[in-house]
Amino acid sequence: MDAKRRDIAPKLLDWYDRHRRDLPWRAAAGAAPDPYRVWLSEVMLQQTTVATVRPRFAAWVERWPTFADLAAAPDEDVMGAWAGLGYYARARNLLAAARTIARDHAGHLPDTEAALRALPGFGDYTAAAVAAIAFGRRAVVVDANVERVVARLFAIRDPLPAGRRAIRAAADTITPDARAGDFAQAMMDLGSAICTPRKPRCLLCPIAGDCDALAADTPEAFPVKKPKAARPHRHGTIFWLERDGAVLLVRRPDKGLLGGMRALPTGAWSDAPPGLADAPTAADWRLLDEQVSHGFTHFTLDLALAVARTHHAVNMGEWWPIARLDEAGLPTLFAKAADAVRRAG
Repeated sequence: MDAKRRDIAPKLLDWYDRHRRDLPWRAAAGAAPDPYRVWLSEVMLQQTTVATVRPRFAAWVERWPTFADLAAAPDEDVMGAWAGLGYYARARNLLAAARTIARDHAGHLPDTEAALRALPGFGDYTAAAVAAIAFGRRAVVVDANVERVVARLFAIRDPLPAGRRAIRAAADTITPDARAGDFAQAMMDLGSAICTPRKPRCLLCPIAGDCDALAADTPEAFPVKKPKAARPHRHGTIFWLERDGAVLLVRRPDKGLLGGMRALPTGAWSDAPPGLADAPTAADWRLLDEQVSHGFTHFTLDLALAVARTHHAVNMGEWWPIARLDEAGLPTLFAKAADAVRRAG
């Protein structure tokens, strides 16, 4: 590592001390971080923006302020509170980890990367981030913002995702032994506020003089990415079945998308519109003109909406009062479908 690289941490930490973001999960300067808040925020932020997470984080910690409180929460309450925050597998892992911490670690989060990786849902990034930010351990923390900063700083030309190995190795060379948690958060703040994906504010960057991409006048060329493949498109039908002021809800299988969540019945999602195939029961089904579209990471989806009424018993699911449907914790996709049906009258 050359002398220029060794100067990065002091300059960046000085900038951070003056410009750090005020975030509800971040400890005040000089105060000890709360490991529970650090962990929770890192999981929430993996697929979601800070603006979205702020109010959701506040509501969550008011409801479940400690590991023990979360460990004791019913699964369906946690799943419902997670709606709109990304993959539900992460919420299931949150709950599993909280219960493991309460049962096996006396309610305290382990303070090393190795011990953290043994907990449900702790991959390399989360273990490193929590070890550094919550406990001050030296750890190499690379999220999307840090990835972008480091790729530009070293002008790493290996395209993602293969280039992540080189980016992590480069990040390791500039991560200090002291204040590793502050350094990680400084890199995140720099990527969020200054080293942005488009039109980076290089004149305001505290380490602009060290940036190889800026020296070549090509910061927006990094990180190098392979062209995105088109996402497959699928079709399906959501079934809205009413009886005596209630609507039929089912529990999705534990494995797969939206696993374990309450949802409106739906058949298979396939390459062609399935129409009324896989309807939950025989009824006078009517297809609405409106459809619901939704995008997952690996595919996009168009869903037709079929509605019917019945006075008969149905051997599946549960009848949920329509007036209290907002309390069912439906995933975003099914909440959108419910809103569309109610708008259609």
